[in-house]
Amino acid sequence: MSTQKILPGDLFTIGAHWDGEGTHFSLFSAHAEAVELCLFNNGKEHRYPLYQENQIWHGYLPGISPGQQYGYRVHGVWDPQQGLFFNANNLLIDPYAKALSGSLQHHQSHYDCGEAPRNSDNQQWIPKGVVTATKPLSKTPKLETPWHETLLYELHVKGFTQQHPDIPASRRGRFQGLASAPVIKHLKALGVTAVELLPVFAFADEQHLQQHNLTNYWGYNPFNFFAPDPRYLNQPTAIQEFRNMVRKLHDAGIEVILDVVFNHSGEGDALGPTLSLKGIDNLSYYRHPDGHPDQYINDAGCGNTLNLSHPRVIQLVTDSLRYWSQEMEVDGFRFDLATTLARNESNQYTQHSALLAAIQQDSILSRQKLIAEPWDLGTNGYQTGNFPSGWREWNDSFRDDLRAFWNGDNNGLGSLGQRLTASEDLFGDRGRTLQSSINFITAHDGFTLHDLVSYEQKHNLDNGEDNRDGTNHNLSCNHGVEGETDNGEINFYRNQHKRNLLTTLFFSQGVPMLLSGDEMGNSQQGNNNSYCQDTTMSWIDWSRLKQPENQSLLEYVCHLSKIRNQIPHFQLHHLFHSSQYRKIHFNWLTQEGILMEPHHWNDPLSKTLIMLCCTPAPDTGKVALIINGSHTQQQFKLPSPTQEKQWKTLIDSANPRHSNHSFDPPSSSNNILLRAESIALLQESVIDEP
Repeated sequence: MSTQKILPGDLFTIGAHWDGEGTHFSLFSAHAEAVELCLFNNGKEHRYPLYQENQIWHGYLPGISPGQQYGYRVHGVWDPQQGLFFNANNLLIDPYAKALSGSLQHHQSHYDCGEAPRNSDNQQWIPKGVVTATKPLSKTPKLETPWHETLLYELHVKGFTQQHPDIPASRRGRFQGLASAPVIKHLKALGVTAVELLPVFAFADEQHLQQHNLTNYWGYNPFNFFAPDPRYLNQPTAIQEFRNMVRKLHDAGIEVILDVVFNHSGEGDALGPTLSLKGIDNLSYYRHPDGHPDQYINDAGCGNTLNLSHPRVIQLVTDSLRYWSQEMEVDGFRFDLATTLARNESNQYTQHSALLAAIQQDSILSRQKLIAEPWDLGTNGYQTGNFPSGWREWNDSFRDDLRAFWNGDNNGLGSLGQRLTASEDLFGDRGRTLQSSINFITAHDGFTLHDLVSYEQKHNLDNGEDNRDGTNHNLSCNHGVEGETDNGEINFYRNQHKRNLLTTLFFSQGVPMLLSGDEMGNSQQGNNNSYCQDTTMSWIDWSRLKQPENQSLLEYVCHLSKIRNQIPHFQLHHLFHSSQYRKIHFNWLTQEGILMEPHHWNDPLSKTLIMLCCTPAPDTGKVALIINGSHTQQQFKLPSPTQEKQWKTLIDSANPRHSNHSFDPPSSSNNILLRAESIALLQESVIDEP
């Protein structure tokens, strides 16, 4: 025990805060009997008893500066049957630590669930918090890219950069690699306006993965909500590397959105490790069934659920969000299993939950881009379309309905029409905008685009669960052979299938999201749940761009993005049912050019459709999206173009030469021949236009 006297600290700013002369330390625990601050210097531990007021344990030490390593030992009753896990032999990580001394090491000392508390100390195997002071950066205005101009790009920091040949080896797999010129050049060519990063908070590997020599690659198992995972830093405490990455992406006009996990922590259930919250105040931080404090509500399927009805837990989450918004300068958040975050004390989902209300009224957080994954594993967990106005939501109906249509599922055209026009059936109420839907075909969870057209079954044996993990509902098609093949005809149809899906994604109302690597034919060898595969299976294989068909695909996607940006019909910023929205008319036509009637929409055998987009703007001609989902070539009749104009093909998925940014000559008639299973975009063009 050190003889240096500790002074009372700041009650109101939780965490470790350096004031230029010393550091304030504070920690919330409602059920602890005593708390010790532990400082580490040259391998020696010095302990300081903290003061307590209003359930905040606090102290101030003059002379303690950035770089100081620390943790907490929390004293109290050990009684797992009552949900009490206090054991001063556990060095615990500060939930507010903004940097860590290193990565979490696996050791039995983290598991402390017997009838009596463990007597051995764990401090040798657990990372310490590190006092930080971020260097001030010159203030720059936020990008605030409008939602109707946004193209999201979901990526994994390591997986995206680990095999990039033009990134220096020391920067691959890290934030520095993501900020490199070759990466930014690629993103700009695609027209990406925002990267959505898979979780970057410090995270733990589950015990069952350790037993199979696997790791939690995706990172959806956090044990801290402030510190970047040291695996993505060149130096474990160099959090400035994250800020520099954000600045470089901002300089390129690209926003940064973090995938955040606040529904559970990496401490698991009663048999899981004690790393932080469980040992600090298990009863306050986690949700327990009524009358069973020894058990955990498990709406996330990961062992525990954070108690987001508790004011201090809400504060933990909102403080984290504000820190990443202000200090780290990110532009928004995608909330993993967001339904869990909106459950009340009765475990029911409500738009008026305490956390959603806290975010909504916050002058900083309410301005961020907020994206919900609108489901969880709890009762009535599927809540797509039910989040508050101002939120955007992942739309799995878009994913499933488009996959089903292009894979030949004969379920009528009605669902396709809804997905093309922002899913009004899901988002059309409560004054929401046409950008409420985040449209995607693929995401990190599931097949890549290449595997979607190459595999009909998941191939997850490498995950160590006998292929039981991962969804069986893939709506995929292998076109005749399971997996890779040299058959030219099969590969031709696979590539066309990719272009069909991508074209439909880019020319639907809503916010498009592209999975990294899909633009270059990236594959995971049929694994649709690669969360534990920190291997070449999950890393983007940039060498695939050496193959002509993948280079062509990349150029095609770049072309889709460019055309989408040039045509206002696909970037409408209006409310559903608004008068402005009605000025843009979406007329639905049969392939004969006749207005669609209910029986056309409900015909299960119908696979052809024309979406005609009209606008009163004099300088913008009509746009026609023509879809032929049938197995045979079909002729479509378009309306006569405006005077002195004729139809011009901008995109034709059956004609990959359009990936070279070329155009068909204007059509001399209104009859358009479309190949089997293809999609085309045409626009009225002035006749004498070159």
